[in-house]
Amino acid sequence: MSCMSRRHFIAMLGSTAAAWPLTARAQQPTVAKIGILWPGASPPAAPRMESFTQALRQLGLIEGHNVAIELRHPRAGQQQLPELAAELVRLKVDVVLASGDHAPRVAQQATETIPIVAFSDDILGAGLVTSLSRPAGNTTGLSIMSPELSSKRLELLQEMVPGMRRVAALWDPTTGASQVSITENAARSLNLELQVLEVRSRDDLAHAFRAAQSGRADGLNVFASPFLASLFREIIDLSAAYRLAAIYQWKEHVEAGGLLSYGPSLAAMWRQAGTIVFKILNGAKPADLPVQQPTKFELAVNARTAKALGLAVPPSLIVRADDLVE
Repeated sequence: MSCMSRRHFIAMLGSTAAAWPLTARAQQPTVAKIGILWPGASPPAAPRMESFTQALRQLGLIEGHNVAIELRHPRAGQQQLPELAAELVRLKVDVVLASGDHAPRVAQQATETIPIVAFSDDILGAGLVTSLSRPAGNTTGLSIMSPELSSKRLELLQEMVPGMRRVAALWDPTTGASQVSITENAARSLNLELQVLEVRSRDDLAHAFRAAQSGRADGLNVFASPFLASLFREIIDLSAAYRLAAIYQWKEHVEAGGLLSYGPSLAAMWRQAGTIVFKILNGAKPADLPVQQPTKFELAVNARTAKALGLAVPPSLIVRADDLVE
């Protein structure tokens, strides 16, 4: 090789090598940031996050590759939620998924520009949107019809417990009063006395169960709430200790030892939330995405728990059960 051609070759090699980092950077995928504001006392229990990330993967968003998930939950109590929402805003997340009725409201107070997907118990009743079909603003999401379903759960519990006259209800006040008012109306129509017990922290649970015992409750309706759902193991254990027939929102609580549940599929709802988040990351505006509601509901019965409580599962419930734990 001549001196000239050698110099030309070295120069060409140097310019190519200098371009490699730029090319590599250009090939790096853009990473979307998803903030999750979860109001539970502990991180979301399965199958929530698993179902959410599965939906994202099926749509091409893979955590650690082209999407990052920033999960925040209030270790010090729900009063910490505003601080956590502000942290997600500072991180400049592209969208916030917030569960319940309170956490989405906190997110709305933290930002008017970042899209919010609310996984809500009663999105319209909580005032998070002005319309289900045209949400307006920066919020859309899912509404799981908790007040209406709480009324239905009361009917199922009465069917399970012959002669039931008094029912206690665990209520997280941050979910608003709609579950209380609708369930009170249902209790009157079923000739039942309803005792509503507030649970604001984990420490309130023991007091609530003692109050239910003092009120001679025959059964327990656990109102929908991400916070109460995060305490499901404690609630199941206390229900067994106080020998209270309890009905829950999610079938996973029955599989863990609860007596009854009635509600939509938890896994399906979180997958649906993943789909809505994907649409927003691809340019859809929350105001143009109608709020989604479940159309299918599951009844789960734990026959072992019924037997431990001295209850026989009525044939009518066995026939209708989507999930029977024996």
